[in-house]
Amino acid sequence: MKSYKFQPSFLQIVYLIIYVLLFSLIVLVPTLINGPIHLTRKLIFEEELIEGSLLGLLFIINILLIYLYKKEGLRQRELIAKISNDKKTTEERLTDAFKYIGQINVQMQEIKTIFNNSTAFPETLNDFRKTLLFYAEQTFGIVNFNWVLFRIIDCNTSKTLSEHFQNRLGHTYKCPKVSNRIIIDHYSCDPYTTVISNPTNLNILTCCLLPEGKLSNDEKLFLKAITNEITMMFVLLESSFNNNGKKSLSPDSHRKVSPVSGTSEEHVA
Repeated sequence: MKSYKFQPSFLQIVYLIIYVLLFSLIVLVPTLINGPIHLTRKLIFEEELIEGSLLGLLFIINILLIYLYKKEGLRQRELIAKISNDKKTTEERLTDAFKYIGQINVQMQEIKTIFNNSTAFPETLNDFRKTLLFYAEQTFGIVNFNWVLFRIIDCNTSKTLSEHFQNRLGHTYKCPKVSNRIIIDHYSCDPYTTVISNPTNLNILTCCLLPEGKLSNDEKLFLKAITNEITMMFVLLESSFNNNGKKSLSPDSHRKVSPVSGTSEEHVA
């Protein structure tokens, strides 16, 4: 059993000293006063009166001292409680700060992984499918959602050029049915969480669709970078197809081929 060593506070020591002095005076009053006190011939204070007055005064001082001691003790307890609450609040804030820093570190590692793996651009439809799968897995490392949908849309025809739907490991959800026209017109798709690429000189956009929820500014920034990266990959793949004389993936093609599934896909509002 752990023993605690008692250490009296300064206030307790002062109170004890004053209390001992007062008690000593109360005890010594009868000894110090031996007979009446003659102030004048007619003004005489008897011994009993003097002793009673002094004892009464000392008793009042003692009560006042106890009252001040209790008041100061209550103030000190309130101060200790406030310090304890401030300490608890500070610890909670530090814990939240450490959690946030840890989350940011994880997100930064995911972002580094994303851009470190961007040195090799997809040359085939299968490569692009693997790229979308990679970005979907990295998205789960950045945000706390259980599924993600990447969709590349032709802004002129509102048709889907390519899409990839991915569930987080251990979860099973169906791919949501969303309108391309709503995404193009509003850059959002309620009630889902939407992040869209922002190239202004292209007639295509890449939409990252997530379940309903909130994203921090950092998470939005990271997902925006991913959608822009996917858009760039798609443009490079289409350019590669055109340069090699293969069937184009551009919106002018008579059939839109999905790099993910290899089949034609159309999602029109």
